[in-house]
Amino acid sequence: MNTFKLSLLGLSTALVLTACGDGKDGANGNDGLAGANGSNGANGLTSLVMQSQLATGHASCWLGGVQIDSGIDINANGSLDSAEVTATSYVCNPSNFASSGVSLPYSVLRNDLENGAIPGSTFEIRNGGFGSDMDGHPTNPMQFYAITDRGPNANFSGELGAGKMFPTPDYVPRIGLFEIQATGDIKLVKTILLKDRDGNTITGLPNQAALGGTGEIPYDAAGEVIRIDPSQPYDAVTNPIKLDDYGLDSEGLVAMSDGTFWVSDEYGPHIVHYSAEGVELQRINAFAADTRNLHTLPAEFANRWANRGMEGLTITPDETTLVGIMQSSLDNPSSNRTDLTRIVTVNIATGAMSQYLYKQEKGSNSNSAIKALSATSFLVLERDGAFFNSTPTAMKHVYKIDINTATDLESVAAVGEVEQNSAIGLTIGGLSLEQIVKTNAVGSNTAAGWEILANNGITPANKTSLVVNMVNEVSYPHDKMEGLWILDNHRLAVINDDDFATWSTNDVLEQKYLDDTQSRIDSNTLYIIDGLDLTPTQ
Repeated sequence: MNTFKLSLLGLSTALVLTACGDGKDGANGNDGLAGANGSNGANGLTSLVMQSQLATGHASCWLGGVQIDSGIDINANGSLDSAEVTATSYVCNPSNFASSGVSLPYSVLRNDLENGAIPGSTFEIRNGGFGSDMDGHPTNPMQFYAITDRGPNANFSGELGAGKMFPTPDYVPRIGLFEIQATGDIKLVKTILLKDRDGNTITGLPNQAALGGTGEIPYDAAGEVIRIDPSQPYDAVTNPIKLDDYGLDSEGLVAMSDGTFWVSDEYGPHIVHYSAEGVELQRINAFAADTRNLHTLPAEFANRWANRGMEGLTITPDETTLVGIMQSSLDNPSSNRTDLTRIVTVNIATGAMSQYLYKQEKGSNSNSAIKALSATSFLVLERDGAFFNSTPTAMKHVYKIDINTATDLESVAAVGEVEQNSAIGLTIGGLSLEQIVKTNAVGSNTAAGWEILANNGITPANKTSLVVNMVNEVSYPHDKMEGLWILDNHRLAVINDDDFATWSTNDVLEQKYLDDTQSRIDSNTLYIIDGLDLTPTQ
């Protein structure tokens, strides 16, 4: 019954609604009174941006720049606190070190000599030459040391035969301290002249034969023999050739944490310890009769190839052991020039020595630098002498090597044909290792000789990787890539020896150019390559 009533009511209502038509809208009524204002909302947070100047040496901007931090001022104190920083970016000062390199400053030693390359003109002998090697300052990341060799010189044959012309014969080999500026330029901070034990400056003139001299005759710019008394004629007895037993053809450099230096050279080879002021403190070489020696190298190191001595020197990270590398094969006992070269380690305190072989990519190459990554892992700079401008196949490589699995030649016991010889070192069948590789070579292929060494248990240092090919990296234009500086575990600095911008052709001095048009003079140039793996071999 209730259900039925509800249904009829619904029906009658629907009829009434459908029977009504649409009427016109009525007029709008008056606006009502405004309501009361709501309460104020909370104040919003302020976004802040802060800029900070970065000094040189910063991890993100090595040459300095600006750091830009941004975030919300959560505590509303008007300052961007460190905990409020949500984003950081950098605007770094520009750098050319990774592309074209940056030249070191120089002065001019003399500019009065005829330029053999351009008749009728003169050329500059530049007081640069800071490229034989380099090493980082122990505490200042923006500074580095670089060393010269013996001074301006060039091949020359005079009245006494083949030798070298020294147009500035009184030149003193030296170490320069340089600083990289925020502008990207390089500043010479100071120069340290090398001196003997009495504090007298040395020269770059050759040593006597008993200390490694190879009979190289020194001539001056006029082509005259450099002699004891330059005002008198040369006489083998009364006015002989001027030599310098403290003279160095310096090549390798180690900057110690105590401010002193170790330097290796091409004359002895000698390894010399110098004070922070450049005064000789100690010496190591292969000449047992030299009373100046702290320790004596194995005798075979005296059999160096002329002008190719101990080109590279480094020290282990704990500063206990010096590590030197020979530029090329030893003339052991005579000329046996191949791809076999030697590394020697010397414990400074005890004199304990080890010796290892290093196999070059080509027998004519030069090992020009070595830097320690650990006690057994090293970087080795191996190069040829070509200019990329004229020789696109020029080789300027840095390798990572390890001696962990290499044979220590000093520890090899005499077994069968293998013997230790006091004059030429380890031998096989009476032949030096240099002779073994040379006599078994087929042209430039030395595989047979190295196989003989391997069959006798002699393994060279392991080349674990090519770290950088500078020709591919920057179209490296210089012939003599010679110095390395490890900035950190991913950045490596490379420098060249510019020969004081001095060259010679057919015994005639001239300016040293990098191009055939003679428009670009060679100069010491620093490159810094980033993104490398400079961690030690595990």
